[in-house]
Amino acid sequence: MPDELSGSCEQVNNKAEARDLPPRSFLRRRDSRQSLGTIMMGTSLYLPVVILLMQCSPSVPVTVTTNRHKVEVEEHKDAVLSCIFYTEKDQQPRIEWKKKGKDVSFVFFGGKFRGPFEGRATIEGATVTLKKVTQEDAGEYRCEISAPKDSVNLGETNVTLKVLVPPQTPLCEIPSSAVTGSVVQLSCRDQHSIPPATYSWYKDNQPMNPPRHANATYLINSRTGVLEFKSVAKEDTGRYSCLASNGVGLPKMCEAKHMTIEDVNITAIVATVLGVFLAVLICGCGGFLLQRNGFFSPGHRGRSFWISQCHGAAHISSQTLHRAEDMSNVNYIPPPQEPQDFKHTQSFML
Repeated sequence: MPDELSGSCEQVNNKAEARDLPPRSFLRRRDSRQSLGTIMMGTSLYLPVVILLMQCSPSVPVTVTTNRHKVEVEEHKDAVLSCIFYTEKDQQPRIEWKKKGKDVSFVFFGGKFRGPFEGRATIEGATVTLKKVTQEDAGEYRCEISAPKDSVNLGETNVTLKVLVPPQTPLCEIPSSAVTGSVVQLSCRDQHSIPPATYSWYKDNQPMNPPRHANATYLINSRTGVLEFKSVAKEDTGRYSCLASNGVGLPKMCEAKHMTIEDVNITAIVATVLGVFLAVLICGCGGFLLQRNGFFSPGHRGRSFWISQCHGAAHISSQTLHRAEDMSNVNYIPPPQEPQDFKHTQSFML
């Protein structure tokens, strides 16, 4: 009995609650209407701000960019100078390429290439391709885009072109001989490679490694190409060559040359010094005796004929030359003339 009463009470309560509360579908419809109203109210508040910002925002200007601001290409190959642009309204903007230098020169103007680029360059969009570039093509280029229909109608970008040159056969200066104990320098130079070449030396076709200790007998400067011996020895005799490389193209080597290291000939040096000393002494004494005997006085008959033994040259004066001519004239005998009869050629009166 109590259980039945409790059950009936719960049913009554449930019915009462059902009468007091609205249906769930009605609640969902009311919530959605409130949300929509809130959204419409927010939109009505923000819409004027959005319109105002759209009216006040600036126009998109001409945009000009490039994929590579620095282009490096090997000589006699093609170089691509990229130029990418975006415009606001103008679909056919004016495209110009210029090269900077002492004076700004046109590369592409009026729809065609100008000057040295005519016939050896192509353009696609605004990107230019130069065919078989040389050192004269190296420099800074500027791409300019003009769009008259846009609010901001000019844009530009710069591209620097560097033309790489592989090494040429280097010029090597290698002495043919040297004496032991002397300082000897071997040089190697290539003035045309870009970037500058680095150098390595070979002796008898074997590479000479740069020394790593302070007491080394030689030094190698890979940047200047100088191989220096502080004090050469007979063991340094051999065939030397130099290799130039810069990472562009193939390395180049100069022709190998033989260098002979000889010992110092002390006997020959002493003999040469003594010979020079004796020659100077004889010349000095001879000149003193001749001066003392009046050989160089103005009245001396032989003063105009002097052979200099000290200088190894003979000086003959004009007086002696004239004397020789006179002597040659004395020996000259004119041919005999045949006797002729006397003829009266002029009359006169007393």
